[in-house]
Amino acid sequence: MKRLSAMVCVVALLMLVACKASGPGTIETAVTQKLKQKITIGGKDWVNPTPNTPEVIKQGAEHFQHHCQICHGLDGHATGVPFAQKMDPPVPDLGAKEIQDYTDGQLKWIIENGIAPSGMPGWQGILDEEEMWQMVRYIRNLPPKGSLGPPAVYAEGEESHEGAKGEAKPHTHKDSKPHKH
Repeated sequence: MKRLSAMVCVVALLMLVACKASGPGTIETAVTQKLKQKITIGGKDWVNPTPNTPEVIKQGAEHFQHHCQICHGLDGHATGVPFAQKMDPPVPDLGAKEIQDYTDGQLKWIIENGIAPSGMPGWQGILDEEEMWQMVRYIRNLPPKGSLGPPAVYAEGEESHEGAKGEAKPHTHKDSKPHKH
């Protein structure tokens, strides 16, 4: 019985060690990017029907910030997203060359279908065609990195963590009563 307990403990410890997440290597990243761009991601020849105007970009920003800011930040550069670089693969900076090299149709395809198993969900059935194309316009016209600050949910988290270092402070949400952590 002791031997069985010891074996279970060793297996559990090995499983914990094996669970460590690490980022992909340079070769893995390059190969994956080429596969996605040339083979996996559809929509290469789709043409964006929305005009490239400030109004369309603004509408795209509003949809983006409502649906995508939790992972990509308000600005599309993952600003203020604490887990962005800890994901495997990391949450991409949408202003990066490898993302901007996709065609508009490929970006729309990604929004619509997601990328398994990266964590990027598909928004088909949640966003309509025009909203997805407007988001592509926003992605093509992202504001400078950091210019919009972190999403409120993460800024709020930083404040509550600062309060946790000292004495517990009451914390309020817009639609709730104060509570202590």
